Order: sequence, then C-alpha cells, then structure tokens
Amino acid sequence: MGRPVVLGAVFTTVMTVALPFLGGGGPALTQSAQASAAAAVPIASTSLVVQGQSAANPAAALAAVTQPVASILEVDKPKIDLSVDVEHIAQKPVPPPPPPVVVSGASADSGTAQRQAALAAQGASCPSNVGGSTGSAPGRTSSGGVAGTTTSDIASFAAAYNAIRVANCLNPVPMANFRYDSCMETRLFWMAEDPSTNPSSAWGHTNTAKRSDGKPIEGCDGNLAGGSGNTGATVAQKWWNSTAHRNSLYRPTYTGSTGGVCIYLAMTHGGVPNEPYSFTRAAARWGSC
Repeated sequence: MGRPVVLGAVFTTVMTVALPFLGGGGPALTQSAQASAAAAVPIASTSLVVQGQSAANPAAALAAVTQPVASILEVDKPKIDLSVDVEHIAQKPVPPPPPPVVVSGASADSGTAQRQAALAAQGASCPSNVGGSTGSAPGRTSSGGVAGTTTSDIASFAAAYNAIRVANCLNPVPMANFRYDSCMETRLFWMAEDPSTNPSSAWGHTNTAKRSDGKPIEGCDGNLAGGSGNTGATVAQKWWNSTAHRNSLYRPTYTGSTGGVCIYLAMTHGGVPNEPYSFTRAAARWGSC
C-alpha cells in the first residue's frame, strides 16, 4: 500500500508545476496581479467591460458603468450658415480686370492730364462737344481736272477735330467756324497738277516746294497732310499726332474763347497725270473769323 501513496504525491506535484505553462495565462509580467472587485476597464471609446460582477446580476453590472454612452458618442458639429452660398462660390466667374487707361504720346505732350487735374481741383469737368453745321465748299475743279474741296470734307474734318479737342480737355470750336479756304486750295491744285509721276514732287511749304516743270508757286500755305485713302477725319488725326502741327492748328495752350476762332480747310482729290480720286492733299490753318 506504500507505493500508491508515493505515486499520488508525485502526480499532484507535476500537475501543480505544469498548469501555469498550459494556457492558464494570468496577468502579464508588467501588470499587477490584483484587481478591484468592481474595476471598470475601457475597451474602446464606446463600450466598457466590467470585471468583478456576477453574470447572473446584469443590473448590477450595468450600474457599474460610470460614463454614459451618450456623452461618449456626442460630437461637436460645426454650425453652417445656410444663408451663405459656400458651395458654389468657387464656381462663380471672376470679373475681368478693368482695362488699363492708355494715354497717347500726343495727349501726354499736349498737357491733357494737367488740364483735367486743374478742372477737377475746381470741381469742374472737361468741356462737352458741340453740334451744328459747318461752312460749305463750292466743290470746284482745277483747270487740269483735279477735284477740289467738298462740304463733306469740311464736315468730316470738323467732327474729328472737335472730338480730339474734347477728348483732350480742350474747348471745341463752333461748327459754323469751320470754313473753306480758296487760297490754300489753289496751292493744293498747283501741287496736284505737277506733271511728274512722283506725287511728292511739288510737296512742301512756300520756301521749299518746287514743281518739276518749274511753274512758279501759287496760292497760300498751311498745315499739310495727305496720301492715299485720306479723308478730313484722318488728316485731323495726323495733325494732332504731329507736335508742330498740333501747336499750330490745335493750340493746346490757348486759353481764350473759341467763339471767335475759325479753322480753315482745303482738300484736293486726285492729281496729274494718273493719281486716283482717293489720293488726297489737305491744308488747314487756325485764324480769326
């Protein structure tokens, strides 16, 4: 009977030593082996596991949860102002930038900006344009068949001339003060009837102009412009763009009344021997009425 007792003791010893290594587990080496009977250990932000309560008493287990689930799940939401369209604001078209203000060289040289500033300082603005009718022209033809000044030439020139003046803060000239000048037209006829095929053969002012056939100069001098396709309007712009002609014909430094100022014009269309009607010569001058 002594052998069975010994074997039983040995078996008991082996089982006691082996159990901790067969999955019995227990706390890790870094954790305390003791735990409170009602300790609550969070598993995730939305649930809790309660230790130390009997599975047969679920009410007691539920009472051990000290943090309400609602407070865990509640999230602060940003307030949205429904009166503001934030979704489509990036889709709205961007307005184009305003066009840059372009000041021509002629306008800058003539003192346009200074005149505008001076009037603005006085609480005034630049003058407005005027209407009305210009003087007439007889529409004569030279002995060599060159067509002369027409009333429409004067009207076209006057409209462009005054538009340029007003755009540059200068007083317009009364439309009735734009007039035909027969003496300047005679000079243009003399040029146009030069027999040379070079259209600039007799071109120039009194002291420089010479005809190829030696015919003495005729008529009166003026500010000159011309060329193929030119009209009263285009020569008005050419004269404004030229400093010397602008000072002579537009007189931007003149501060008196334009009521007594007359602008005289003459034009010819075509020339000898084979210039077309569209090839024009023009002369103009500033004078008193």
